[in-house]
Amino acid sequence: MTRPRITAFGSSRIAENNPLFQDVEELCKKLAEHGYDGLTGGHQGMMAAFSQGMRAGGGHVRGITLECFPTPPNNTFSEEVRAHDFFSRMQHLIEDCDGWLVLPGGLGTLSELAMSWDLRAINILKDRPLILYGDMWPDIVSTLQDSLVMSVDHGFEMLTLCSNHEEVLKALEA
Repeated sequence: MTRPRITAFGSSRIAENNPLFQDVEELCKKLAEHGYDGLTGGHQGMMAAFSQGMRAGGGHVRGITLECFPTPPNNTFSEEVRAHDFFSRMQHLIEDCDGWLVLPGGLGTLSELAMSWDLRAINILKDRPLILYGDMWPDIVSTLQDSLVMSVDHGFEMLTLCSNHEEVLKALEA
């Protein structure tokens, strides 16, 4: 029986000594202990916290990385798949999972969220949790609600904002 797989998107720029890194690592350890495996697109920051936590909790982590970037010797993936281009990498990260965990991040994270969210909203992809974790997301979502012209009426209902580990676990199990 295969374990459900969660894709994580997040900043590559958050250092290991940042409390947010440690929080995400602990969250992902709990996810793995609850039976989830992981999928992520890089080696640093939130993606490293995700991988390290998943592995510490007994989970399997598949990294989908770009050929143009070297793999660091101390990476924590269980396996790595090298994508030739950005769009094939994104296709795997978005389609090959049972849910998305969007961690704090920047423009790259925002684009990953937008692609996943839009494909789900227009029913290209099956229903799955789209979880935004962390303090940065409520204000961003509020601004988007005030500003976006959505292609569907129920688009914002697809987002689950979570501020703690228990909320994330509950959202995945719903």
